Amino acid sequence: MKSIEEIFLSRTSVRRYERRAIEPEKLDLIYRAIQNTPTSYNGQQFSVIAISDQTIKEQIYAITGQKQIKTCAIFLVFCADFNKLKQFADAKGIDFPRFQDTMDGLLVGVIDASLAMQNAVIAAESLGLGSCCIGYTRTAAPAQLAELLQLPQGVAVVCGLSMGYPAEHPDLKPKQPLSLVIHHNHYCTDQINEELLAYNDEVSQYNEVRSGDKTHHDWGTHILDYHRMALDYHLEEYLQHQGFDLSFLKDDRRERN
Repeated sequence: MKSIEEIFLSRTSVRRYERRAIEPEKLDLIYRAIQNTPTSYNGQQFSVIAISDQTIKEQIYAITGQKQIKTCAIFLVFCADFNKLKQFADAKGIDFPRFQDTMDGLLVGVIDASLAMQNAVIAAESLGLGSCCIGYTRTAAPAQLAELLQLPQGVAVVCGLSMGYPAEHPDLKPKQPLSLVIHHNHYCTDQINEELLAYNDEVSQYNEVRSGDKTHHDWGTHILDYHRMALDYHLEEYLQHQGFDLSFLKDDRRERN
């Protein structure tokens, strides 16, 4: 098993996998790590769909265009989940407060699911497995995916995670310096522009010489382009369909327009 330092400081996203199943005992450890995720008030407002069926993986690949989904040993879909609490309230005859219709409720579900996914990533890494978080699981065709996975009302996809034995060892991507990530006692803006521009150049140089596919992407322009594209995802309609009545988001969009 890898050391804590190796797990945290050498992890990379793996997109190519060996044609090899993950042993049941390793999957059990990953599932128990997910089970023990810290969540808001211990509400456990998340669920995970573990997909080993090759046909379903290939259907999700067709939706997302992410090849690692169909080639990984197992694909995990992490969801915000308020259905379980609704089922409990109905069984006990208790009024169900629609916390999921608030910004705080949406964030709680997303944070719970995200923490669970990070637990899975770290557990997989410790076992010599590779993984890749796939946001397109949420954005490519969310209503189609919800139908495929038979998600009930109150459940919405947050992110996907491919896992398997690595068939590649990608270079470690440069991250922002600690001075841009860790702020002591207050948010510090001293020299932030200078450091961001230097980091941007570092990412450009990395992308031009890294192993595997090379690009001319920098950091900031590439991310800003993605954000412009993401403005057209309109996930509000999908969330509404899944039982999250986020009317405040529609009001916010009208104000911005």
